[in-house]
Amino acid sequence: MPATVRLRALHGTPLDDATTKRTVESTAHALAEREGVPLIAFESSPEGVTLTIDADRIVGLGFVAELRRITNKWYEDKYRDGPLWGTPPPGTEFEFD
Repeated sequence: MPATVRLRALHGTPLDDATTKRTVESTAHALAEREGVPLIAFESSPEGVTLTIDADRIVGLGFVAELRRITNKWYEDKYRDGPLWGTPPPGTEFEFD
């Protein structure tokens, strides 16, 4: 059963920047390829991304956590700002439908 996961910025619209948007998308595709998880859909908005992968929900959670970690690191290193997605209060990191 496919899993759909979302990753949203806590502040602002970071994906308005074309370079940031392309990097997040290419990182999602590279991560899916590296882990052998089919990426069924990638949708973006200025505030975040929605991904659908062909895996269980727990795999989707791990996938989006790793995507967040990688892209936060890239953003902080490139722009000396960040993190890209923000740091939510403990216990509020993930939303489940």
